[in-house]
Amino acid sequence: MTPYGSFTFFFIIACLLAPTIIMGLRGKRFQAYNMIVTVIALAIIFSTNLHGALALILFTIWQVLLIKNYLAYRKKTNKDWIFYLAVIASILPLIISKLLPYFHQVNFVGFLGISYLTFKGTQLIMETRDGLIKQDIPLARLLYFILFFPTISSGPIDRYRRFDKDYQAEITPEQYKLYLYDGVNKIFLGFLYKYIIGYSINHFFIANIGFIATSYFENHLYYMYAYSLYLFFDFAGYSNFAIGVSYIMGIKSPENFNKPFISRNIKDFWNRWHMSLSFWFRDYVYMRFVFIMTKKKWIKNRNIVSNLGYILLFLLMGLWHGLAIQYIIYGVYHALLMVAYNSFERFNKKHKWWPQNKFTHVAAIIITFHFVCFGFYIFSGQLIH
Repeated sequence: MTPYGSFTFFFIIACLLAPTIIMGLRGKRFQAYNMIVTVIALAIIFSTNLHGALALILFTIWQVLLIKNYLAYRKKTNKDWIFYLAVIASILPLIISKLLPYFHQVNFVGFLGISYLTFKGTQLIMETRDGLIKQDIPLARLLYFILFFPTISSGPIDRYRRFDKDYQAEITPEQYKLYLYDGVNKIFLGFLYKYIIGYSINHFFIANIGFIATSYFENHLYYMYAYSLYLFFDFAGYSNFAIGVSYIMGIKSPENFNKPFISRNIKDFWNRWHMSLSFWFRDYVYMRFVFIMTKKKWIKNRNIVSNLGYILLFLLMGLWHGLAIQYIIYGVYHALLMVAYNSFERFNKKHKWWPQNKFTHVAAIIITFHFVCFGFYIFSGQLIH
């Protein structure tokens, strides 16, 4: 069963979380019960895909063994090659699941949500290496974090330390009322975004563009804008469902979108769009690349290092979506945009060519919106195919 894909799913989740709501309103702890709910919800989600369920179980065992062993190892010593080996081992199932369909008809490694679970596992290893996670993580809590069902299929990607803080928090009945209120609001907003606005754009406009457009150019232009809006409302709707259910379970999963279409530049856009993913790549790819380059002094020019970091980041992000040519071009496109903006930003600080006022603010939003929409047009595959 697809998470948030039918009203049946919402009905089942409402029934499962009814005891959570009752306990929360009465000031009782409910995280132990929520662990049981997560197991039941995952069983329902994978009930029609036993192959995926087996892959999930094996993947989870693999990640838990890696994390637990690296935590134990880190207490004794800290050799770089062990860290890199652990990171590669953590990411390996995801890499295999991305490559396998090109060599074999059956992807026996992949399953729904493998990317987001991999990001969680890899993050734990990296933060252990950085000394941010020092104490051993109880097995039940580690499993709960990795397999937390509301966000399993498409995020948002949570950070363990933030998740653990919510997990251990004592929530009063008054506080839980706010959690419940915010959670229900987000779920209803998700319905508005995904099943009303998103569905309407896709069903009534995109599906009928051929009848609306009067030329080949108009056809593609209408599709570019409509697809961009549809992608936002559909994905933001899903994210609101995931965050809303998380709130009801007493976990404040991070926001994923912050009005991305009013971004003033491409850097601002990536601080607003799919934030948990872009921040993950920023913190664990870009920042580490820049740190290593600076520390080793392999490249002394900081601007070159920064630009190479952006290229690496967006190439990986494009490849993460898939090996299809449109995803690779999409990654290259955004890498070039970031490099171009980075250069323009440095130039403008020196020459003050682009002043800061209301007119330039509006103009910047309009320009950024069009560049972003063209990027989504590439992502859709319409330009290539």
